[in-house]
Amino acid sequence: MRRLVLAPRWLQILVIVVLVVGIFFRFVNLNGKVYSHNEIYTSLRIAGYTDAQVKQQLFNGRVISKETFAKFLYLNPQKGFNDTIKTLVEDAPQYPPMYYLIARFWVQIFGNSVTAVRSLSAIISLFVFPGIYWLCRELFKVPLSLPGIAIALIAISPIHLIYAQEGQAYILWIVSILLSSAALLRALRLESPRQIEESRVYNWGIYTVTLAFSLYTFLLSGFVAVAHGTYVIATTKFFRNQTARAYLLSSGIAFLLFTPWFIVVLANLFRFQSSSQLSNSLSPITLILSWLIQVNRIFFDLNFNLNNPFTYLFTLIFLAITGYAIYFIWRTTHEKTSLFIISLIAVPVLPLLLPAFIFGGISSIEQAYLIPSCLGIQISTAYLFSVQLYNGHLLRRQIWQIILVLLISMGVISFTVSSQTETWWSKFVSYGNPQVAKIINQSSRSLLISDDFENNYGNLFSLSYLVEPQVRFQLVKDKNIPKIPQSVSNVFLFNPSPSLRKRIENKYKLKTQIVYKDKYSSLWKLIRVRR
Repeated sequence: MRRLVLAPRWLQILVIVVLVVGIFFRFVNLNGKVYSHNEIYTSLRIAGYTDAQVKQQLFNGRVISKETFAKFLYLNPQKGFNDTIKTLVEDAPQYPPMYYLIARFWVQIFGNSVTAVRSLSAIISLFVFPGIYWLCRELFKVPLSLPGIAIALIAISPIHLIYAQEGQAYILWIVSILLSSAALLRALRLESPRQIEESRVYNWGIYTVTLAFSLYTFLLSGFVAVAHGTYVIATTKFFRNQTARAYLLSSGIAFLLFTPWFIVVLANLFRFQSSSQLSNSLSPITLILSWLIQVNRIFFDLNFNLNNPFTYLFTLIFLAITGYAIYFIWRTTHEKTSLFIISLIAVPVLPLLLPAFIFGGISSIEQAYLIPSCLGIQISTAYLFSVQLYNGHLLRRQIWQIILVLLISMGVISFTVSSQTETWWSKFVSYGNPQVAKIINQSSRSLLISDDFENNYGNLFSLSYLVEPQVRFQLVKDKNIPKIPQSVSNVFLFNPSPSLRKRIENKYKLKTQIVYKDKYSSLWKLIRVRR
């Protein structure tokens, strides 16, 4: 690989064009897709409102408008950064505060519109490119060819576009993983018996800061740190080596800096109620299958569901490419390089799989938790192309050039389709909200009744962005029955609990008819019973 100094002219131009296209699409139609329930939680945390405060004022049986929801998403002069941290401590301690504090500062300057919140993620996503360049340089010492291909693959990756346009912490986590990984490799590379102490402190200090930053961005960074530790243990004479001692001290300080929030996590260990997790249980086989399909979405994503046969066809194709890429990097690179990449792919995933095999099932987990593995796969694929584009006879090189162009073209197609739609698989429980809102908006003098069943709390906020101003909401909790005003003409029930639906039917002598249903939610309409 050290002989691969410069990329050919056509490849340099291709990388630049793809980078420009990728950056362009990251800022296109930022407010076009539904503001999902996970993003709603982001806005609530930024504004400093706890779930208890909001539910007390919303789920009380009063008839309210969409503007009532909006006031909880605006910054309140009486609430500051401390309130943002307080809401995380009380309602979501599994989410460290780094992203939310940055987002609050951003919102104070640019406002709390959907475009403003998502534009922060789009801007953060630009730091992924120097991050992946730095990491590839530390891994392979290649000036342009491999880092350039890695930048192109990430620039046009559908999964990166999703996180670049989501008002959540995932894109910041990607940046922190790249920076901490590159900082570790740099510190290891510069280690030598002749190194002066000030330089050693500076080099390892960078790793300490980036690792601590990553931990305060996303809790699963701890698994990335385990992957780093696995790599250091396997490549140094642990406990008998100055490099190993420097690593232990550096990572130890990073975890020490994270201790305040780790105490918060431990104190709330038994009451985690993640706003982003779903309640349905998946078998280990189903879970692994859904994760394997995620490999397809790294390169090509047209929002196919699991029932579409093309999903499995493209998954098999990309599994073959990525599997070969991992095998190729293991066979042709230095063992330290391949070990680092394989550790980044495998180690963070294993702790997530253990509950599935120990308990026989697991609640479905956000696909974003596979981000470290996705990055490792993309680096492996970039290495595969950087070698195959140079080596072998002319026909073989041309075949790999065609494959690379096809891969980039599929990314561009994915970006184009995604930019024109209102919803995407990544919206999860909010996926069907545009269709729900369309049905409600077609009716006059509509009233939407719901309770805090399952994911309704955040999803009702999401729906409030889509309905017309004349639509009214009536929210209840526990066993309360709403008092329906006589002035309304059409009454809908949004994902009601079975008990609420039955109580309304019995009290008003009406029948509920389902008018929309998807995997996550349902919409019912009250109709009179014909006698």
